Amino acid sequence: MGTTRLTVAQALVRFLAAQYLEDDGVEERLIAGCFGIFGHGNVAGLGQALLESELTDPSLLPYVLGRNEQAMVHSAVAYARMKNRRQAWAVTTSIGPGATNMITGAALATINRLPVLLLPADSFATRAASPLLQELELPGSGDVSVNDAFRPVSKYFDRIWRPEQLPSALLNAMRVLTDPVETGAVTLCLPQDVQAEAHDWPDELFERRVWHLRRPAPEPARIEAAAKIIAAAERPVIVAGGGVIYSGATEALAEFCAATGIPAGQTQAGKGSLVYDHPQSLGAIGATGTTAANAIARDADVVIGIGTRYSDFTTASRTAFANPDVKFVNLNVAPLDAIKHAGLDVIGDARESLLALTSRLSGYRVAGEYQSLITRLAAEWEATVAAAYQAEPGEGGRFSQSAVIGVVNELSAPRDVLVCAAGSMPGELHKLWRTRDPKGYHVEYGYSCMGYEIPGGIGVRMACPDRDVFVMIGDGSYLMMPGELVTAVQENLKLIVILVQNHGFASIGALSESVGSQRFGTRYRQRTESGRLDGDLLGVDLAANAESLGVAVIRATNRDELITAIRTAQRSTSSTVIHVETDPLLGAPDSDSWWDVPVSEVSELDSTAAAYEVYQKDKGNQRPYLRPTQETSGG
Repeated sequence: MGTTRLTVAQALVRFLAAQYLEDDGVEERLIAGCFGIFGHGNVAGLGQALLESELTDPSLLPYVLGRNEQAMVHSAVAYARMKNRRQAWAVTTSIGPGATNMITGAALATINRLPVLLLPADSFATRAASPLLQELELPGSGDVSVNDAFRPVSKYFDRIWRPEQLPSALLNAMRVLTDPVETGAVTLCLPQDVQAEAHDWPDELFERRVWHLRRPAPEPARIEAAAKIIAAAERPVIVAGGGVIYSGATEALAEFCAATGIPAGQTQAGKGSLVYDHPQSLGAIGATGTTAANAIARDADVVIGIGTRYSDFTTASRTAFANPDVKFVNLNVAPLDAIKHAGLDVIGDARESLLALTSRLSGYRVAGEYQSLITRLAAEWEATVAAAYQAEPGEGGRFSQSAVIGVVNELSAPRDVLVCAAGSMPGELHKLWRTRDPKGYHVEYGYSCMGYEIPGGIGVRMACPDRDVFVMIGDGSYLMMPGELVTAVQENLKLIVILVQNHGFASIGALSESVGSQRFGTRYRQRTESGRLDGDLLGVDLAANAESLGVAVIRATNRDELITAIRTAQRSTSSTVIHVETDPLLGAPDSDSWWDVPVSEVSELDSTAAAYEVYQKDKGNQRPYLRPTQETSGG
């Protein structure tokens, strides 16, 4: 076998272009492309290597120029999510603020368990020119750079001090990116001098390499144990998480629910695992769930968690499942999640586990009385949704946010994708959005990161160019990263952005009020002579800002104008921002649930003291969920 002389950066790019992933016999290129912003740390290394690659064949590793380093990671992560983690993007930046700007994106990727390859430049390995511009100098350590801040938020971290270290680092990076359990952010730090250093590489490093996506089958004994627990249940309920969708298990879940009559509530990541009008669909579950799902969860005797990590929103801070004898059966590819709530752990791929469990439970079905209750509660919630969609305007004729959601939902096509992240909208969307396709709902709520929406929409559109992408974003989140609209224009990517202007932070305002903090610091107001932010609302024109970034803008002030604006945007071939004013004091239907946000134990404010009394009462309903689930088979 021969060798090829390349720089470290050139070898890296050539290797990435030759990686593939196989799942169910279908092979796809693993690294779809590279987002990047160049500075002194990577322009002569990775920048030069990507240029060579593009001049040779632009399809090998397409390059996309972003405007914000964090945003580039968000776009990459959104793409990976839409592809069910079968493809990922690389993201390169210079050392210094360019690198550290990616840390938030890395945390988001790892928390949401979505693959992204981060390639920040690093300080000189030779230290020939130290101290460098932007170099972190610590008196107690000579080998630490700002990039070490990536370690706690990366699933794999490495620094390539010598060319010889590159092959092992790359193989470990691909191992993590293709692991259904341990995937997340992978960070390979590349000292800027090493990037440009030449080395004789073995040619086999650049041969086509196919990675296999593992689908571990559950142990038969664990399926037997789970089946016996479920078969003895009178009021079982499913909690369907993102793992159902990533596994491609949505059809298997629908068939399991139809065969057994067991109802399913859905987490934020799992929303869409059942279409909204499936007979066993209860919609969202937990702190932002439907009253139907939460009523069923409250009395459930067996909870079947499938591909969920049981976040505090899903469990309503461990108050959702109130039956004192409740048992948990957890189907999950990740052992960390499978043991939660002292559940019976069935470790395996969600699709394979559901198929095995459906076969084993042949002949089992919930009682007719329970099915009637499910149908009645679901119908009652649907009536609530319909009313919310038609909610009357508030002060000054401004929309309720729920009504805006209703118009977008009713005008969007079944396969269109809804993108959102932080603020009050994720909670309202979780309970109100009628999902008709497994990939039609894309709300980032593992990290609830403001600013994700527009770059996330870019990643979604790149992953599915045949679908319209609706980005719903509040003014607070919009102000974080509006510049990525320029990237959408650059890449000819069509987004329909619904920009909801409510002059502040609506969700935190409502939360602040509920904990006795009187919506302090949550409205965009002018500072007055009193020293407080209690003056007039700021005269900020976000529509004009969006227009200046090169996209079409439509202002909608009532329902008819909003309908016309959306239809106009749907006909367009380029991005449109639709600006809508809403009333932040018009809330969504209540979930009849709770979320644990501690309230000040002592205060001079009557509002805080009253809130603390309520908090103590709710806190008393919290449970540890440590009751052992008795195994009836398999040890």
